[in-house]
Amino acid sequence: MYKPSKHIQTSRPSLTCATKEDIDEIVARFFYVHGLNLNVVNSPYFHDMAKAISTFGPGYKPLSVDELSDSFLSREKGRIERSLALVRESWPHTGSSILCFGCLESMLGCFRINIFISNPRGLMFLKAVDIDDVDGAENVFAGVLDDTVMEFGPGNVFQIISHLGNASKLSDSDVLSKFPQIFLSPCTSHSICMLMGEIAEMDSLKPVVYCAKEIEQCITTYQHFSPCRFSQNPKGSVDPLSLKFAPSFCIVQRIFELKQQLQELVVSEGWKQWKVSASDDILSIEAAILGDDFWSSAHLLLQVYEPFVRLLPTLDIDKLVMGDVCDWRFQALEAVKCKDIDYGIQNQLEELIENRWDALFSPLHAAGYILNPRHFGKGPTKDKIVMRGWKATLERYELESANRLVLREQLSSYWRLKGSFGDEDAVDCMDKMDPVAWWENFGFETPNLQTLAVKILSQVSSIAMCQKIWQEYEFPGHEISNRWGVDRVEDLVFVRNNLRLHSQRNISNSLAGQKHVSLCASSGAKTGDGAHLDQTKVTVSIHDEIC
Repeated sequence: MYKPSKHIQTSRPSLTCATKEDIDEIVARFFYVHGLNLNVVNSPYFHDMAKAISTFGPGYKPLSVDELSDSFLSREKGRIERSLALVRESWPHTGSSILCFGCLESMLGCFRINIFISNPRGLMFLKAVDIDDVDGAENVFAGVLDDTVMEFGPGNVFQIISHLGNASKLSDSDVLSKFPQIFLSPCTSHSICMLMGEIAEMDSLKPVVYCAKEIEQCITTYQHFSPCRFSQNPKGSVDPLSLKFAPSFCIVQRIFELKQQLQELVVSEGWKQWKVSASDDILSIEAAILGDDFWSSAHLLLQVYEPFVRLLPTLDIDKLVMGDVCDWRFQALEAVKCKDIDYGIQNQLEELIENRWDALFSPLHAAGYILNPRHFGKGPTKDKIVMRGWKATLERYELESANRLVLREQLSSYWRLKGSFGDEDAVDCMDKMDPVAWWENFGFETPNLQTLAVKILSQVSSIAMCQKIWQEYEFPGHEISNRWGVDRVEDLVFVRNNLRLHSQRNISNSLAGQKHVSLCASSGAKTGDGAHLDQTKVTVSIHDEIC
């Protein structure tokens, strides 16, 4: 029978003469015995707690379970709700976006839909809805969404971004039937993933991706047989952003980098001995590695993909400003045209993007591109995708043709720099000010267009931040639900996720600030990330209120 070591303390030690190491051991033991996530030590709330207890001194008595689950939970929820009440005041001016994403909860055996709301003053978690009957999820979700829109006022909700996976889908007609002026937009980060994946499925590129995957799998199998003979990692080390949005590119790029080593490997004695006993037919893989066709095709794929991947870091996915995705498309296609790539393949790429753009992205991206002063003068009138998106935006936003005419005329004034748009400060600040602030300062002579521009440029376009916050932590299980009751568990989830959003926003803001200082120090000039840094500054105020 196992006997505890006499050195293991099973009760609270005396701390009259405790050293820091003694305290650290007690804190560590608390984490270990309760199986807590060790990343909690990086939480600012953990550090705040430690400092507060230290400041109070040895007389501090911890909260009871009842206090934690009742009075203090209610108090924290009240603070967050008061913060939301302050944010509501800006909704008539900026509008807001309702963000929804769904996931299957295996522990609870249900489909959960998580609902957030966002505007320039911050992102806030609203509620989580459990759906036991996945087959009827669409109807349940539509009802919940209707209630949410009515709670905040249809005039205050400008956009709904919904990414529910295969278990539930929300059609545009579901929204149009009840809220004809609210936009239903796809999640931009998910759409970028799909677009990059569809580029890899082009007839001229698909075979090379398949071949690269076969080479990777074959080399991995060989390494299990003889790890010392080929030390290179076929999976390589790639940045997380490229791996997420362009996994096919990452695979081909890594195999391409190993061309010389792979060609030396397949003619080695070790390889010849191994392939005799290998169960798979690897002659075709050998031929691909030793021949020229695969490598020339791989080089072509990298040339086509490279501009899109290179420009991905310029898109701050968490705080994407409307219009930036269109600019990303323009820059990438222009870079592809500058490369020595077959004209037919260039046409296929442009045709694919044009055919799929309307399905993958919201028309608000096109309208945001037109109205974002940072992109002024880039000739949007000549681009079919942009003008088609602008037309769709107007038809959704204004149901009366007379009102749409006013917006079109005011847009012409903006394009021609008439009135206040032509002021020296207005022109000078186009690429220096936050886009919303620019319209607030210089769009006063075109009030209808100013209102539309402020609302469009105030919206986010991705649920990436929401997913990140939710996926890092587990939802309370049945045990806590039974002990606390449904209402308290809902309050706990509401408080927990909003505090985490606040913490994550502070971290992101700090990193963005550091990046801004670094860039300014190194170049002394405005950078392409400026738009995202400005937007970051705008979106923290709700969370400042929570502190």
